[in-house]
Amino acid sequence: MKKPVICITPSHNTENDDLNLRPTYVRAVSAAGGLPVVMTLEAGQDDLGQLTDLCDGFLFSGGPDPHPFLFGEETQRHCGNVSVVRDRLELDLLKKVMAARKPVLGICRGIQLINVALGGDIYQDIPSQTDSSFPIAHKQPFRYSVPSHHVAVAKGTLLASISEGRTELEVNSMHHQACRQAAPGLTASGYAPDGLIEALEMPDYPFLLGVQWHPEYLWQTDRGAANLFKAFVEASRPQV
Repeated sequence: MKKPVICITPSHNTENDDLNLRPTYVRAVSAAGGLPVVMTLEAGQDDLGQLTDLCDGFLFSGGPDPHPFLFGEETQRHCGNVSVVRDRLELDLLKKVMAARKPVLGICRGIQLINVALGGDIYQDIPSQTDSSFPIAHKQPFRYSVPSHHVAVAKGTLLASISEGRTELEVNSMHHQACRQAAPGLTASGYAPDGLIEALEMPDYPFLLGVQWHPEYLWQTDRGAANLFKAFVEASRPQV
């Protein structure tokens, strides 16, 4: 049986124009039964169309901040670096992928990019734009393979199904931005203890899920993280 081909978007170092991808993404997809391929950021509309036809599922990976202009804001002084090239390509790719109804998984920047692309917005900087009596460490002080906070899972959601009915997940955290207002058509299915959105999904789409944490660092020790990749890869399996 052929493995589903999973396209993974790379990160972009704007200082030297290098592309890179942490091997954790590739290992997680491979362990779940997928065949991972890493795409380039230099692709025209025809290339993206062919790539959409060629691949079975699409993983939008972590990376730099989406440009604030994409959701109608000026740049807040705590906003991080951006890649305009990556923003443009991923927005174009997502549009084609969704038109083809192919499975989509977004991780960290990926969930933010999906939300912005569909009409939502994000906090440009959590510490300076939110207030909490107990600030959650959304940028954790220890290694990524160790969870740092919990996520409450909404009942009856895709995330709940993937999590095998668990109402709470242990997740890691390495971000300073987060989804603020969910885009039309998206449903929040996971929340951090401080109320920030940690997961978004599209109920009337074959498989579209974005998570703010990094399950690619947790799948070897956490069944919920492993199930997330298994569910995504299985949804990407071509129907015979």
